[in-house]
Amino acid sequence: MKIIRSKEFKAERAWQALDIANMDGITCRLHWTNQPYQWHTNDGAELFVVLDGSVEMRYRDHNGFEQSVLLDSGDMFYADIGCEHVAHPRGEARILVIEREGSV
Repeated sequence: MKIIRSKEFKAERAWQALDIANMDGITCRLHWTNQPYQWHTNDGAELFVVLDGSVEMRYRDHNGFEQSVLLDSGDMFYADIGCEHVAHPRGEARILVIEREGSV
């Protein structure tokens, strides 16, 4: 059993994570960040849940056009295989990421 108080978690560097669980190869990790990530495409599906703060999620639609959505605390972003995206926090953010172990 674990109890994680996500609002209390702060890492030493942006996108550092606290490993919460590995459920048959699916990882659940809590990330803290105050810096953008990098454009990337996951090799598996990813669920991105903003627990604290706000994050501008930029992604490319099926036609290759860049889109953007602002995610606030409680909002989720699902990136299917092949969805190119990048997260830009607005200040500090805590994000729960659920994805296949070893996914980029």
